[in-house]
Amino acid sequence: MDRILGLHAIEALLLAVLLAAPAPASAQTMSFEDAAATLGASCGKDIDDNCRGVNLDPSRLKDCLIRNQDVVSAQCKADYPRVFSALQQRAAARAGVFKICERDATKLCSGAPKADVLHCLGSAKRGVSIQCSKTIADAGYR
Repeated sequence: MDRILGLHAIEALLLAVLLAAPAPASAQTMSFEDAAATLGASCGKDIDDNCRGVNLDPSRLKDCLIRNQDVVSAQCKADYPRVFSALQQRAAARAGVFKICERDATKLCSGAPKADVLHCLGSAKRGVSIQCSKTIADAGYR
């Protein structure tokens, strides 16, 4: 039961990371599901053992894992920096996708409601800039 609660806590934390808007996206991003699975498999026991009382704030959990790195498993130490970095990149891409794709949306999707712009850009055969296309992919919309 504690293990299940630990995984739900990890999922809640990762959702908070996704809603944050940190540094710009530039490399491979990771889906929420993949991140939760990786962090749960690699760090679930370490989080339960060493960070149980930590507020589900991404930076506090990351700080806890860093503070306890002498007792955190090797697999967790290898995976959590990659997971947090990939999720921060995804969050940044999601936060910036409309600004980065604004020119393309105006050119290709004028008149489309904002809710349909990503679909419009995704289905466009031509004319979507490389940066816009990359940001859409990094944000996980493609």
